[in-house]
Amino acid sequence: MRAYVGLGSNLAEPQAQLSAALEAIAALPHSRLSAVSSFYASDPLGPPDQPRYVNAVAAVDTSLAPLELLDALQAIEQNQGRQRKAERWGPRTLDLDILLYGDRIIDEPRLQVPHYHMHARPFVLYPLAEIAAELLLPDGRPLAALLQACPFQGLERL
Repeated sequence: MRAYVGLGSNLAEPQAQLSAALEAIAALPHSRLSAVSSFYASDPLGPPDQPRYVNAVAAVDTSLAPLELLDALQAIEQNQGRQRKAERWGPRTLDLDILLYGDRIIDEPRLQVPHYHMHARPFVLYPLAEIAAELLLPDGRPLAALLQACPFQGLERL
């Protein structure tokens, strides 16, 4: 199954955090890292008094079930110093999100796929389009339609 994973960091050398996370994703069992977007700098969504984020999207071909993949990604976050705090959209060493998992729609307490709000986040859509320009979302909408409604604002390709 092809899954798309969003990566983000704005603490502890963000580009190095993303590079290390990509190495860890590439080493996941029953999985293959098949594509990675460029890195992008983006403005933070949450409190304005935090550093800019570095974001990317990776395509992973995996036979891990969705929750197994989620557990593996959360272990990578934890290994790289992620501390889950109550502050929503606060600064973090690493954030790994399953954006899409094949054409599945998943609505479970721990996992929503497609990732909620991805349609309104340029730091997700533009890197995703870089590696999957012709992608159709599970509801049949083309990625290109989402891009038209989401300007390349606050982004800088690194």
